[in-house]
Amino acid sequence: MTENELHVTRTCRIPLSELEWRFTGSGGPGGQHANTSNTKVEVRFDVEGSPSLGPRQRARLLQRLGPLVRVVASDERSQTRNRDLAMARLRQRLADALRVERPRRPTAPSAAARRRRVESKRKRSDVKRLRRRPDPE
Repeated sequence: MTENELHVTRTCRIPLSELEWRFTGSGGPGGQHANTSNTKVEVRFDVEGSPSLGPRQRARLLQRLGPLVRVVASDERSQTRNRDLAMARLRQRLADALRVERPRRPTAPSAAARRRRVESKRKRSDVKRLRRRPDPE
């Protein structure tokens, strides 16, 4: 991440001006400091209205994440560390949604693999047969 951009992938960079930040007080116990500081961070990214996305990127993000991506971080007691966490989580969510999965080509097991499978089944069957009680005859 540079000063004014969020680098998601090699081809996707989002200006920080497109992100909407909100800071609130974190819930839970925390002592004197907790009630006075807004350490919980929420960052929102408008996928539909972003001019920095290409048409394919926008379509993929809309399909996988929806029109608005929202990330919340309240793990740390510092707003700065929560900001960094929120940025990292947003980057990861966007990168995962933009990843293109290669189509799987169905394959068949080779003749040697089939032979090994049948042989191992036969050996296992022999082991189990030898463990049985012998016939009284």
